[in-house]
Amino acid sequence: MTTERTDFLIIGSGIAGLRAAIGLAAAGRVLILTKAEPTESNTGYAQGGIAAAIGDDDSPALHASDTLQAGDGLCDESAVRVLVEEGVTYVRQLAEWGTKFDLDANGRPALGREAAHSVRRVLHAGDATGREIGRMLWQRVCSLPSVTTTNHALVTEIVVEDGVALGVRYFDPDGRLVEVRAGSTLLATGGAGQVFRENTNPPVATGDGVALAYHAGARLADLEFVQFHPTALKRPDAPRFLISEALRGEGARLLNAHGDAFMTRYHEKGDLAPRDVVARSIVREVERVGGDVFLTLAHLDAEYVHRRFPTIAAMVRRVGLDLARDPIPVGPAAHYIMGGIDTDEWARTSVAGLFAAGEVACTGVHGANRLASNSLLEGLVFGARAAIAMPQPPSAARLKADRVGASPESLVSGPQPAISLDTAGVRDLMWRFAGLFRTRAGLQEAVGQLDRVYAIERERVRAKSTDGDAWRHLNLVTVAKLIARAALRREESRGGHFREDFPQRDDRHWLVHVVDRRDAE
Repeated sequence: MTTERTDFLIIGSGIAGLRAAIGLAAAGRVLILTKAEPTESNTGYAQGGIAAAIGDDDSPALHASDTLQAGDGLCDESAVRVLVEEGVTYVRQLAEWGTKFDLDANGRPALGREAAHSVRRVLHAGDATGREIGRMLWQRVCSLPSVTTTNHALVTEIVVEDGVALGVRYFDPDGRLVEVRAGSTLLATGGAGQVFRENTNPPVATGDGVALAYHAGARLADLEFVQFHPTALKRPDAPRFLISEALRGEGARLLNAHGDAFMTRYHEKGDLAPRDVVARSIVREVERVGGDVFLTLAHLDAEYVHRRFPTIAAMVRRVGLDLARDPIPVGPAAHYIMGGIDTDEWARTSVAGLFAAGEVACTGVHGANRLASNSLLEGLVFGARAAIAMPQPPSAARLKADRVGASPESLVSGPQPAISLDTAGVRDLMWRFAGLFRTRAGLQEAVGQLDRVYAIERERVRAKSTDGDAWRHLNLVTVAKLIARAALRREESRGGHFREDFPQRDDRHWLVHVVDRRDAE
């Protein structure tokens, strides 16, 4: 096994990792490990934009209020303040560095509106904002001589000695096992949408960072809160391509199979209700009417629609549809994980020397349900904050005390026969039993199967430690198991977590955060 050394190690190349690399470049050598091509991340798939309180009718306090309301009682208010206050500075910095945000007639950033925002506050670059931000950040990173990148690196484990993270082990592009030692390590690996059969995420979004942190003994939180985006393209001949919420912000409407608008039946804000409400309402309307749900922009100016949403227009054109004129069939798909690796406001985890930022982390800013366009903002702000904290002597985060672990009586236990599930089987299991509508029976079935598969995959990795596919599958199973277990524990409905057997929010018993840790099993 080859050994390498660097001052700072970053796993992942989305907005959080790149912003951290820029911040760290003057402090020492930075190595970025990417799972695929450096531009392949959830950041590049973010269509709608990045929220920041820069409008004349806006303020960080109003942005915070909207974020807290969307989070359904579980946001960390101090983390939210950091997000909305520092976010203004860091977003303006993006523009100064050369991000080509759309401008209005006065040369100021054109601000869009999305669901659950009180005012227009979403900066955008057409409908490919994440791609444009990523382009600019990569351009800046490539100019920094202290930053190097290794692509197609499969990280298998975090090296922890005496409670301190000292680096990672990974397979390089040629399949050789490498250990890289670093003064501090940042996990910026993005989301885990690929755990579910129906999702809007790229193939790399398999939750590797969550699995790595779990096996390293780091604390995880809020993994039951999965955001299912209500409007993904729903065609059997096409992938579940995201249809941004920004379309509804500009006036697009949801119609049932009879051509009737229906969202006011389910929520007073109609088409701009919170994402979790819209997603569940679409499923209920399909059941009620017996046909698909469609998104229409036919009442809007066609030229404006094509100009404002060129990426989405091009995608639906590939399946023979005109975004400006045709009803677009849509349905929910897994989109974003609100929970993740438990961190403080400086991206520190419960393991000294190990940091996490972006979707892989749980800072508490999203609570039970993320406000639209706060995801890129979170990666930007906490990636920058990680760069400030990482050069300091290693220390574990002092994480909040209002968090609870497993209730053993709620979980599946006892000896079970071993079973095996391939990747497709895991994803199908999660979609059926840990998707939009959850029950104790379904979650117990999922947890029971995944616990047994996990035991098999752990043994497979021990026996074939050089098998990259074995490590990939173990990570997927690990994250699926943790999401299902957390969903089984929380016996209420809140935000992105809906239990049909406990359909009400229960602040008396569940105004807390569910945590997981390997040594607590």
